[in-house]
Amino acid sequence: MKAKIKTLFAAAAVAAVLPVQAAALDKVQDLGKELTGDTRLACEAVLCLSSGTRPGECAPSLRRYFSIHHKKLGDTIRARFNFLKMCPASGEDGMSDLIGALANGAGRCDAESLNRQLRYVVETYKCTGYHGDNCRIEKEVRIRDTPPSYCRAYFDHPWTDMNEHIRYQGTPDNGGRWVGR
Repeated sequence: MKAKIKTLFAAAAVAAVLPVQAAALDKVQDLGKELTGDTRLACEAVLCLSSGTRPGECAPSLRRYFSIHHKKLGDTIRARFNFLKMCPASGEDGMSDLIGALANGAGRCDAESLNRQLRYVVETYKCTGYHGDNCRIEKEVRIRDTPPSYCRAYFDHPWTDMNEHIRYQGTPDNGGRWVGR
């Protein structure tokens, strides 16, 4: 009984987060009435990664998703993409774009990651003294206010709400940084 409730909850969550994919729910339910193993975790991960809020029910699927790690970033992204494609609904219209945005952006487009990735150093000359003869170079770390294209795809995908959960605060030349909302 508890498993059926969880299955129905997952189906309702998919319908709420991805309304365009409601037809895919019928397909998922027909495939065996209850998803198990990595197939289930993949579908749950798609739901959880599409939302900026991550309830406790997301922990197992996100742990599985983020445990996929290879030496090369491209291999990690490809393996995570393939994991998400294990969800039976992944073949529906628009889902491939969503899964691509999730695989490329999830875990790389949070405020902490963006603040680390988008840092750059600006060097300025500061001179003091009557004739400006005492000069030194000062270095200032700044953070770009434009996210990488893979984050833009993740933020702007119509089936995610990530754009509501992260924003740039300030300006690059005045201590600006990425913050979660």
